[in-house]
This record gives sequence, C-alpha cells and structure tokens, in this order.
Amino acid sequence: MTPMRTLRFLPILLLGLTGCQDALDSVSNKVEHPLPAKLVNKMKAHDMSTRSPIMMRIFKEEGILEVWKQKGNGRFDIIASYEICKWSGKLGPKFREGDRQAPEGYYRIYPAQMNPNSSYYLSFNMGYPNSYDRSFNRTGSNLMVHGACSSAGCYSMTDEQVLEIYGFARDAFKGGQQYFTVEALPFRMTAENMARHRDSEHFEFWKMLKTGYDHFELTKQPPKVEVCDRQYVFNQVPEIENAAFMANAACPPARVPATLASAYNAYEKNWNQSFAKAVAKFDSLEAKQIAATEAKAEAEARRAEREAEKQSRIAANGGQSPAPVLSLFATGNPLKALTAGPGPVAALTAPAPEAAAQTAAVEAAPEATLGGIPVPVPNPSASGEVANAATPSQAEQPNKPFWKIWSKN
Repeated sequence: MTPMRTLRFLPILLLGLTGCQDALDSVSNKVEHPLPAKLVNKMKAHDMSTRSPIMMRIFKEEGILEVWKQKGNGRFDIIASYEICKWSGKLGPKFREGDRQAPEGYYRIYPAQMNPNSSYYLSFNMGYPNSYDRSFNRTGSNLMVHGACSSAGCYSMTDEQVLEIYGFARDAFKGGQQYFTVEALPFRMTAENMARHRDSEHFEFWKMLKTGYDHFELTKQPPKVEVCDRQYVFNQVPEIENAAFMANAACPPARVPATLASAYNAYEKNWNQSFAKAVAKFDSLEAKQIAATEAKAEAEARRAEREAEKQSRIAANGGQSPAPVLSLFATGNPLKALTAGPGPVAALTAPAPEAAAQTAAVEAAPEATLGGIPVPVPNPSASGEVANAATPSQAEQPNKPFWKIWSKN
C-alpha cells in the first residue's frame, strides 16, 4: 500500500480504535456526572424530582439492586433495577472479618460514606457492622457497593451501573435527604421463597428481616428501623417521647401505628396461608424425591446382590464362568459343540468297525523294506474304493432300449 493510500485510510482506522475505548473514558467528572436523560424523563413521568429521597433494595439470590425514589404523594416507586455483577459468599449474614460474606440487614448510608476517590471507580460504604451486627460481636470493615465488578464481601457493579447509582445518591443528598436505607436481603421474601428456605439455619433471622420488607410492601415507604434487645424493630412509636432504642438493652414501650398494624395483620394472615400451601407443595415434592431416591438405592442393592452371586458361582467353578446353556434357536449348529464329547452324537462321527480294524492292521504290520528303502504297501481301503469306482452302479448306467443293449453307443 502506498503512503498516500495509507493516509487516506488513517481517519477510518482512528475511528475504529476510538470505538474500542471504554465508554467511561469520556466522563471527565464522574462524581458530578449527570444522570442520563432517559432516567430524568422517567422520573418526570412518575412525578419524581431528581433530588427527591431514595432507598435501595438488594436481593442476593436474584442478583438485583433496586433504586426506589419518592414521588409527589410521598410514596416510593422503583426507578431503576441493576443486575449485580458479583457478590461473594452465600445466603446468610456476615459474621466476621475475612469470611468473604456479603452482609444482610438494614443499613443507613450517610454522605460521609460516599467515596468519590474509590479504587473501584465509585463506591459507598454500607456501614457494616451496624448496631445490630455489633450486638452479636460481628466484625468486618469496608463493605461497599462499588464498581469494577470485583467482590470480596461487597456488592460489586459495573462502572456504568455504579456511575448511575452514585448519581442517584448524590442528587438525593443535594435535595436534603440525611441518609438513605439499603435493605440487603437474601431473596424476595415471598411465601414461596421462605418455604423453600424454611430449613435454613438463618430462617429466624430472615423472618425478622421480613417484617421490614412487609412494611415497605404495604406502605411503599422505607420503614423506620431501630435495634433493641438485639433485634431489628420497624416503625415503632415509643410511648415515651424521645425514648432511646439501645441494641443491647430491652426495647422501650412502643407500638406500631394502628392503621399499619391493622393492614399488616391482614397481610400476614394471607401470607401465612400462602406459606402453608407452599410448604405442603415442597413437602410433597421432597417426599417424591425421597421415594425416587430410595427406589434407586434398592435397585442398586439388588444389582449388587446379583453380581455378588455371580462372582460366588465363578469362584466355586475354579475361577471360570459357567458354560452357557445352549439354545436350539442360537445361530449356527448348537450340536457341533457336543461332537467331541461322549454320547449319541459323538457315536455318529465314530469310524465304522471294519475301517477301524483295517487301519489297525496296517499300523500293526511291520514296515516292508528293500535294502533299507521302504516299500509301498497297498492301502486296503483304497482297493475297495478303486473296485467301486470301476463298477458303476446301476443307477449310473444310462437307460437304453433293449435293442441297443449290445451297442457301444
């Protein structure tokens, strides 16, 4: 290719290289990068301000992070949902530093927990351990929601996702929100999911988290979360104004507002019925699986027993497999295998007595010699064959008319 042609294609090559660059390289100020126009328009369509309060929900099993935002009527609606790129550990809470377990519970995020200089693009600290975690002496630090899609106990997103998530939080703080809540849950706490995990060691812990989940499902407002008597409590109004909730102390006298309590009781009644049906369904499925497993085990035991009996017979036969039973319908002639043995079939193949006697006489006679040279001895059986060959049988003679009996032709 000539230099002139190379220069002519250079803009095309540069354009291709530009398209391969990370899209976020063009973000000059990631901390103040505005939310995309499509999200701003969606907020307007749902009667949301860009600076209205937010809350977030994380579901481990589904691998989802949701952003909810307050509407003009005070209730919250979902505005964005993101697939979590990576989270480490398994279902259940975090217990200690280094267990690589992503936390579960209710966490408050204040402006000071936002990290614009994160090594993982952008991040915010979840605030683990909170007062509930500390009441059980749980340890850990720097548990984040961050970018870079790499997790060691955190909830990791892609850089593009965390750029938007960070933007939602930034704008809400600018609007005056003091903190937002992150509900980190093992799964959507439906009756079916709870029934499926009813045998987990964490089931009682999850039932406690479910109360806050249910309150949000009913009110579409983030529950007011407190910790007392080493447990989460939700939307409790103390009887004594400004009474403190202490994680390691007994809960102060308090109650849930009457309207919420009534709605929750009705909700819980229906939920319990659904839970009982789900448990019955899973019990039936488990019973069928157990029966199938037992049947398979019994069949395997019978097969092993037959194999042991077979090996025992082989050992009793001197290490050789027993002779197979001959079948008249087998391919080939099954009687051939018996021709060498005793019995009537073997007798059919034995030589005639006369032929045997002649053969014995020849073998017993001394060998004739002429000056040390063996002299051929007539074969007695061959002479009979020659005689028979010289005299054609009547069946072999041609049929002639009686007047041609003496004719040569």
